[in-house]
Amino acid sequence: MTNPAVIRDLQGKVALVTGATSGIGRAVAVQLAAQGATVVVHGRDAARGAAVVTEIEDAGGSARFVSADLSEPAEALRLANEAGEVDILVNNAGVPWFGPTEKLDAETLDQLFAANVQAPYLLVTVLGPKMVERGSGVIINMASRAGTIGQPDSSAYGATKAALASFARSWASEYAPGGVRVNSVSPGPVYTGAANRELFDVSGSTTTLLGRAAEPSEIAELVGYLTSPRGSYITSADIAIDGGRPPARPDSGRSALLTP
Repeated sequence: MTNPAVIRDLQGKVALVTGATSGIGRAVAVQLAAQGATVVVHGRDAARGAAVVTEIEDAGGSARFVSADLSEPAEALRLANEAGEVDILVNNAGVPWFGPTEKLDAETLDQLFAANVQAPYLLVTVLGPKMVERGSGVIINMASRAGTIGQPDSSAYGATKAALASFARSWASEYAPGGVRVNSVSPGPVYTGAANRELFDVSGSTTTLLGRAAEPSEIAELVGYLTSPRGSYITSADIAIDGGRPPARPDSGRSALLTP
């Protein structure tokens, strides 16, 4: 059964959510489906993809799974074409890496930028012009507080997320005449299941004004709003959803933010 409290304002829309088999991506896919969109669930694991599709269908929504390794340019382009006519693109998939700058080798650096920066760019090269042709569309880039707040052990990862926010501003300007809105969302610490929950409890309590990490569903609610007609006057924005940033403390630990 669908949640009657959810506004079904995405009826007739098709949404592609990358990295939708876990964490924030999964929550976004479920949220957009609840709002009425048909969701193209992207991931690399077919079993986890099938589980998300089943979850959506059991709730009365519509979804299908498409697998692709977004670290490969040809795979990103294939995904864009297999997704078909897409009204909403959520560039959520990404590869994390945290550690001292000198510990990141050139090959891993290339992989980080291929998955986090190159793949969203290639998806938009295919899907953005199609949205313009239809006269409407929404693109959301999942950036991060790590892209705006300098912190130890995240120089390369933060740079990839800063690039996504920059892309959003440029694409918003480029595609606005065609009726396409583009924004980025910058979460702080979120319980994504990627690490021990206790670590996120510590991070949330020490690095946010609200004193806690976010649930993926809280990030998804914002994405649902931005992709809907309710967010019709919002474009070229990078929206922080990070529980508030407290004043810096000299005793802050390394890699304390645990941002997505």
